[in-house]
Amino acid sequence: QVQLVESGGGLVQAGGSLRLSCAASGSIRSINAMGWYRRAPGKQRELVAAFTSDGSINYEDSVRGRFTITRDNAANTVYLQMVSLNPEDTAIYYCHAHLMSGRNGWGIYWGRGTQVTVSS
Repeated sequence: QVQLVESGGGLVQAGGSLRLSCAASGSIRSINAMGWYRRAPGKQRELVAAFTSDGSINYEDSVRGRFTITRDNAANTVYLQMVSLNPEDTAIYYCHAHLMSGRNGWGIYWGRGTQVTVSS
């Protein structure tokens, strides 16, 4: 079955950097959209950055200019390079994908999340 596995989270000081990775595995035939969401304590989940179905990139306003999403299509992997982190970036970051699998067709998939904590 399809799995999305995040890695790269951790604890950093304000102003620091982290690079998140999300690898999609399984019987993947096509990825329509893939990217990152996050949920901060006491807040709703929000989109951080994502490749959309037409290949464009959407960034949440507060991360634009600080975060960069990239991808390796051959590896079904997306990355999120985060620089100039601030405590407001503290959240669980979830990988998200809309993809076609060989078993189930089109579907939405979520990773388990990786914790990013930014200390002041």
